Amino acid sequence: MQMNVDDIKDYLPQRYPFLLVDRVVEMELGKSIVAYKNVTVNEPFFEGHFPNKPIMPGVLIIEALAQAAGVLGFKSQEKKPKDGYLYYFVGADNVRLRRPVVPGDRLMLEAEIITNRRGIYKFACRASVDEELVGTMTIMCAERKVNVD
Repeated sequence: MQMNVDDIKDYLPQRYPFLLVDRVVEMELGKSIVAYKNVTVNEPFFEGHFPNKPIMPGVLIIEALAQAAGVLGFKSQEKKPKDGYLYYFVGADNVRLRRPVVPGDRLMLEAEIITNRRGIYKFACRASVDEELVGTMTIMCAERKVNVD
């Protein structure tokens, strides 16, 4: 199953400049997702990180993986933010970042559901560029019902 950015916006509440998933290229509901973020020199964080040697902050790589995992969780249950559901990032374990991500990279985002207990999801995540490993981690997200205005 593939999704473009307009489809992704139905399942994530984040918007520019904080929407960090551009496309979903594979998804097996209830199981796994493969998505990507095109990293461009125009990203607002590059202005200060770092002006003469731009690299994507590691915390944003973690956030991009959490967003991809959120799409998988939402889509697997057909729940959407507009219906009053959010996935909160609640933790990351065993985070290992191995190489910098720079302008021009296509950051591949992979997440696989490890467990889902009472709305607490645990995902095994992996980020790569050109099949070279960027980082691995276990991410936890909590599904919550919220009031919609």
